Amino acid sequence: MKNYWQNAITFDEYLKIAEERFHNNPNKNDEYQEYYELGLQRTNRTVKTYKVDAEHLQQLEPKNFNGKILIISEPWCGDASATVPAVSKFFEAAGIEVRIFLRDTDLSLIDQFLTNGTQSIPKIIIVNDDFSVKADWGPRPQFGNDLLKKFKENPETYPREDFYNDLQIYYAKNRGKDAIEEIISLL
Repeated sequence: MKNYWQNAITFDEYLKIAEERFHNNPNKNDEYQEYYELGLQRTNRTVKTYKVDAEHLQQLEPKNFNGKILIISEPWCGDASATVPAVSKFFEAAGIEVRIFLRDTDLSLIDQFLTNGTQSIPKIIIVNDDFSVKADWGPRPQFGNDLLKKFKENPETYPREDFYNDLQIYYAKNRGKDAIEEIISLL
């Protein structure tokens, strides 16, 4: 885990990579190119609207957590654009170091944290100070998982477009609150 941490980047570096990939992607065959603009817009919206919640800081304090937060993500991901900025800003404000590991640079990390056999992101890895893994979370809060389950159980009555729309409305209104609460509960 220490090697992954050392090869991870800060949230600001993550934003710079997102901008670069959107405006002038060095990979001309990037299969996710069409998603960078939307991902960047949503990420910037989350950055602008997220405010550190004092209640969350109070919930975190008695945990006495001395580790780090390692996020597996990519800037094109819709779930990540709503979660990664809020989680990064919250834990940084709490004095906990946060780094982001780009999933597609080395799949060996995400392959250790599959979600129902898939490489879904973001994944939040809670790392103790000795780099052992305490817990992991992701790729979305329980409410988002419930929406996905509803879609998968009956896509005829709850089509993909409705699922995506409902999920983005939830993310815009929730502003990372549920994700942070769920992660704090794992500490």
